[in-house]
Amino acid sequence: QVQLVESGGGLVQAGGSLRLSCAASGRTFSSYCMGWFRQAPGKEREFVAAISRSGTKTYYADSVKGRFTISRDNAKNTVYLQMNSRKPEDTAVYYCAAEQSYSDYVISRGYEYDYWGQGTLVTVSS
Repeated sequence: QVQLVESGGGLVQAGGSLRLSCAASGRTFSSYCMGWFRQAPGKEREFVAAISRSGTKTYYADSVKGRFTISRDNAKNTVYLQMNSRKPEDTAVYYCAAEQSYSDYVISRGYEYDYWGQGTLVTVSS
């Protein structure tokens, strides 16, 4: 089992940058595929980005491709989401998720993740 704690949320102006972190407990972090999702007010949760357990494979939603970068540091049990060129429509609660994987692949479907953090709010002002 793994516990996830997100941090780094806050208020940023449009065009600015922000980096979210997600710290995981446990000794087997490197065996988990990790993902970032977000939920804007009044909307359903949506996929943002995912990274394979080795960190060599990444996958992004079209809405963030080229602006966001997911990365991980398995030695620190942490996954990151670097968000550049922020837009007001990026305002949402951001969640990280983990799913133990037996191969080096990425997961974009939320229902496939078993573990979720509590979320961190990111607000982008115009």
